[in-house]
Amino acid sequence: MHIGLATNAPKRMSLYFNADTMRIESSVHEPKRNRNVFLDVKPIADDANANVNVPPRQAARRNATVFNNRVGFPPLTPKEAFVDAVPSDQTCMVFESSKPIYLVLRAIGVLPYTRLPSGGTAFILASPSMTYCVLFFLLLTVYIAFILLNRIEIVRTLEGRFEESVIAYLFIVNILPILIIPLMWYESRKVVSVVNGWVDFETVYRKTSGRALELRLRTKAQVIAILLPILCSLSVAITHVTMVDFKLLQVIPYCVLDTITYMMGGYWYMACETLSITAKILAEDFQRALRHVGPAAKVSEYRSLWLRLSKLARDTGFSTCYTFTFICLYLFFIITLSIYGLMSQISDGFGVKDIGLAVTAFCSVGLLFYICDEAHYASFNVRTNFQKKLLMVELSWMNTDAQTEINMFLRATEMNPSSINLGGFFDVNRTLFKSLLATMVTYLVVLLQFQISIPDEPSAMLMHSNSSHS
Repeated sequence: MHIGLATNAPKRMSLYFNADTMRIESSVHEPKRNRNVFLDVKPIADDANANVNVPPRQAARRNATVFNNRVGFPPLTPKEAFVDAVPSDQTCMVFESSKPIYLVLRAIGVLPYTRLPSGGTAFILASPSMTYCVLFFLLLTVYIAFILLNRIEIVRTLEGRFEESVIAYLFIVNILPILIIPLMWYESRKVVSVVNGWVDFETVYRKTSGRALELRLRTKAQVIAILLPILCSLSVAITHVTMVDFKLLQVIPYCVLDTITYMMGGYWYMACETLSITAKILAEDFQRALRHVGPAAKVSEYRSLWLRLSKLARDTGFSTCYTFTFICLYLFFIITLSIYGLMSQISDGFGVKDIGLAVTAFCSVGLLFYICDEAHYASFNVRTNFQKKLLMVELSWMNTDAQTEINMFLRATEMNPSSINLGGFFDVNRTLFKSLLATMVTYLVVLLQFQISIPDEPSAMLMHSNSSHS
């Protein structure tokens, strides 16, 4: 049972039933003077003016008392509250969790971001990171141009079967990921905006729950940043050893291009995994807070948090829409050519060169599946899973204000789409993976029928000799 006692004084006292202590407790709420009317503005701490000209450690201790004593959560010890309140160089926990992947992307010239002294992230054209990325891209372009001319000359001199020509074109198609670098430069400003949006989300989450957002994804990011370049280089080496003459100077740029493609997949995995884990944490915190019949403002705060998380889910897809649209089309093309090369060898039996085709097809299918599956899983956790939590809330023991807020929360989840969409081109989910596979089968059937319609060279010579004798 909830009882609200309002007086003429500016403060308002509320009585609520604590399910843990089985007692009726009271809380005094002061009106917030600088309260934000809209949810898409940058959050500002309520005691921001109180910390002006105050040393950081003293301000952290003052903030620790603010973030403690949150309804529905166990109280923090003074040491824990102080550790949570220390700004830790004003860094974002989401950025710190994925930092190894961001560093690798910047090292290979893909993401020229700059960390500001204030702790934010920015995209600055006249910056050392951008200069390095441009020089790296120019060097890689010159290197690849030399290899491309060599590959074109090989394709022009081919006189074998149709499927051998298709396999030769595969090495030219493998050069296309170099376009990912300028595409990501174009979208780096949007990527940086998403990173800064996570900083705002963490600020609101800390004020609502009284604790920092714990993702525990740093180990996964480190494993991805170390293993992916090694595995990419290994797969490229296997492909070149088994399919073409092995030349180390020609293999190196292919290793870099493969690393760019799969590190973008690692970036996508970490972005979707961050959304999924954050949605689970938010749902658990919201369910824990509802165990206490407190003021309806608590539900409103979590609704504000969820709306921010839903916007981050949409912005994740929009920020890299052109890059991942290109990657999905590129993977579709690579998978089609690789599987066709494997199926065309069935009549002659599988040989050593089919190992490279199998490795290429397997890795490309795996990357495309993870891109679609992780986005599907993130959208499910942000929206569907949260709706289930709301539908299972028992409203009979809540006051009228809290019931209204719950209904508004549920309507907000219905009206705000949280699916990851690539700039309006298509939604990234398991349906996309199924559609691409279905289209791939159609193209494979057409290619195999075209191959069957072309007679082999020995058969053509035999037919020509028979016609000449007759």
